Amino acid sequence: MPALSHRITTLNGDGSDGWDVFYRARAMVEAGQDVIELTIGEHDIGTDPSILKAMYQSAMGGHTGYAMVPGVNALRDEVAARVQAQSGVPTRRENVLITPGGQAGLFAAHMAVCEPGDVALYIDPYYATYPGLVRSAGAVPRTVATRSSNGFLPERDALEAACDGAASLLINTPNNPTGAVYPRDTLQTIADVVTAHDMWLISDEVYDTQIWDGAHVSPRALPGMVERTLVIGSMSKSHAMTGSRIGWIIGPESAIEALVDLATNTTYGVPGYIQDAALFGLQAGAELESEVAAPFLRRRAIAETVLATQHVVRMIPAQGAMYVMLDVRDTGLSGEAFANALLDAERIAVMPGESFGASAAGHIRVAMTVSDDRFEAALRTLCGFAAGLATAA
Repeated sequence: MPALSHRITTLNGDGSDGWDVFYRARAMVEAGQDVIELTIGEHDIGTDPSILKAMYQSAMGGHTGYAMVPGVNALRDEVAARVQAQSGVPTRRENVLITPGGQAGLFAAHMAVCEPGDVALYIDPYYATYPGLVRSAGAVPRTVATRSSNGFLPERDALEAACDGAASLLINTPNNPTGAVYPRDTLQTIADVVTAHDMWLISDEVYDTQIWDGAHVSPRALPGMVERTLVIGSMSKSHAMTGSRIGWIIGPESAIEALVDLATNTTYGVPGYIQDAALFGLQAGAELESEVAAPFLRRRAIAETVLATQHVVRMIPAQGAMYVMLDVRDTGLSGEAFANALLDAERIAVMPGESFGASAAGHIRVAMTVSDDRFEAALRTLCGFAAGLATAA
């Protein structure tokens, strides 16, 4: 058959896509084995029934045809109001494009601001799809290294060193996989660097309702940043609507107009009944968002209690999101080797830090996505397993 395009056959670079342990765990589950899956960010509570009812009613009411490509106006208005209330930045529907999830928004944002061959920066550790989505947009991925000892916060020297030839910088706060919430001074440093180098900032803020310490600050709210920032939002994490695939991009009106053209030629919008369900979810207010976030706050406290009883595994301070990042280097294993050994020995699946970049080598990411008692038992087993490895070493 004819050759596939170089673009699609090189999405993962020269290595794997970082999901090997996850796929192996799923194969074990399908084979009937009992595996505690602490891998992906999938809520254990599911989408609230009231949202599903709104989705059903909208579909049965006939909102199953083509919806307006930029998004239903009522939803765009609601998202704009939400963003303005959170950030203090004036935001109108013309600043909003509704997308099929945050992932589609990230891809579209890079298509909008990167010419083919441009360098696109992102912070290491990073969400596992970032390198591939940059390549899929025709750009060249380049990481900005961070340090575990500094809570994985980006630093000016590393940012400056990476900027040569770069068109954009992608950040994610609250951060997946590290749980870091970028403080205002870190964001100001980022803003200063992208302004000095005339770059776009793409801000992935899909975990903005999951803040355990500190406060979420959108860099779009910093002086001079509204015209060079694209913000990615989503209903996936805030409302447990992962499978519904609905999110948004916030940006300058001219950028949104261009992104609407892209959507017309790619996704052709989001189904109307899903948009109506998202509108219902947003209008339900902060109480529903708090209910969705509450299990992760509880489980973070469980993790802190369990980790405090031993000295082999170090927990990176988890300030937000639905994960904890654990340093397992004292076991003598890499994150990947530890994750595979843990899966084989204890049937507990976690993500290797190496799946998220070189800066996370020797770490593992643990998703807080099973019941409290099962989560605590898994962590205690994990720590005991680590202690045995450290003693043997």
